[in-house]
Amino acid sequence: MREMGRFDYVIVGAGSAGCVLANRLSADPRNRVLLLEAGGEDTNPWIHIPLGYGKLFVDPKVNWMFQTTPQPHLDDRIINQPRGKVLGGSSSINGLVYVRGQAEDFDGWRDLGNVGWGFEDVLPYFRKAEDQARGADEFHGQGGPLPVSDQGSPHPLCDAFVAAAQQAGHPRNDDFNGRTQEGAGYYQTTSRRGLRVSSAVAYLRPVRRRPNLTVVTRAHTTRLIFDGRRCTGVEFSRDGRPGTAQAGHEVILSAGAIGSPQLLQLSGVGPASLLAQHAIPVVHDLPGVGADLQDHLQVRMVLKCTRSITFNDDMRSAWRMAGVGLNFALNRKGPLTVSAGYAGAFLKTDPTLALPDTQIHFINFSTTKMGDRLHDYSGFTASACQLRPESRGTLKIVSPDPFVAPAIDPNYLATETDRRVTVGGLKVLRDIMRQPAIAPFIDHEVEPGLDCASDKDLLAYCRARGSTIYHPTCTARMGNDAGAVVDARLRVRGIGGLRVVDGSIMPFVLSGNTHAGIVMIAEKAADMILEDARA
Repeated sequence: MREMGRFDYVIVGAGSAGCVLANRLSADPRNRVLLLEAGGEDTNPWIHIPLGYGKLFVDPKVNWMFQTTPQPHLDDRIINQPRGKVLGGSSSINGLVYVRGQAEDFDGWRDLGNVGWGFEDVLPYFRKAEDQARGADEFHGQGGPLPVSDQGSPHPLCDAFVAAAQQAGHPRNDDFNGRTQEGAGYYQTTSRRGLRVSSAVAYLRPVRRRPNLTVVTRAHTTRLIFDGRRCTGVEFSRDGRPGTAQAGHEVILSAGAIGSPQLLQLSGVGPASLLAQHAIPVVHDLPGVGADLQDHLQVRMVLKCTRSITFNDDMRSAWRMAGVGLNFALNRKGPLTVSAGYAGAFLKTDPTLALPDTQIHFINFSTTKMGDRLHDYSGFTASACQLRPESRGTLKIVSPDPFVAPAIDPNYLATETDRRVTVGGLKVLRDIMRQPAIAPFIDHEVEPGLDCASDKDLLAYCRARGSTIYHPTCTARMGNDAGAVVDARLRVRGIGGLRVVDGSIMPFVLSGNTHAGIVMIAEKAADMILEDARA
């Protein structure tokens, strides 16, 4: 047994949130901080090349390679659920798109009774985290750890998409994180000078040599240690050897929307009936642990291009690929710097709506599914994603063994609203693709194909081809009701010395990509933790 000793704070998970916490909590040299990460160092070069995410989705060395249970509303298909297993967590393998969500999302959190989580409350933490390439203003910060950059260069297909969206009646928007989210434009990315900047690079790397910060990789936390109903430390396994670490102030779970509820359940905090099935002694019957899982579903449209200007074409030519590599090596520009959404849009499927309900990701390549080889023709992709799904699922352990993956059931398309909005998103996207600005670039629609015409046909296509856009959240949600897991200060209800700080605490999923929101949550949580320690 390896005894790590006693720390003030033990953080489980060095992902989007954990690296932020390690930085902020260790800024005071009086705080001894331990950061445990189940994965290894972020040395894989594909982590740092933005387009490398396509390779990382299928690499078990840096990816947990989770899968869902068969989804009854998606033709009983099993959906891959990639999550980062490396320093930086999922911020090391994600698509780099920087989107905060809508101001109304956070006001909605506040209105559920979560004091201090309205948009005016959280905006200072978004700004604190941000190093906005365009400079600071009322919505953006400059000088923070996380760079937010413009795409390296425009692309004719992206320009055509944005122009076509305007022709279809949607406004242009050059800042999805400014005064309004609605419209079409280019995404900004968490990159700097053409390289990915994960939470590990942004927050952990600059402070890793602090004498009061200990970082241990390949350390899989297996159980929380309790003294009555107070969490006092953790058990972990490293290279097959067990270890323990004690926490004088708090243990903080930042293992993500899958890892954090799994660890709570394994440790006896969760639904008593589930724990009984696996002969786990109940420390605290907390039914909401693992409940309320939400994720965004995307449905992709694939189009064949009339011109050889896609990344598919680059990949089919040795000379062009050599040029792509040289451009990246010398200038940090070109296709290798592109995020998972090059251009995009936030649109309304019903013009009477107050807010956009659909997000579009537009990318200049095509593939059958992420991680597969690119198509052998000139192709590009646009996907539609419902921003505010009603469907909720569950996360449940299936074994007391901490090395066995839990059952992940997002329950996609379980409600009529979700089905209607998802179909509506494809119809709005098709309308854009019919506009004169982009029509000259389209040979034909490969998927779903024009024979898929009615709403019934489109729904069948959504069931057959819809997939995650990698935003699992809400499995240890914040609130005041009986199903809530943490309070507004992210303390686990009914347990002392334990918080959850990651995407699992969201009361409902944000209207957009989740990484920026999780970084904000960790920035705010760090202040709350330090405030509570002084009280």
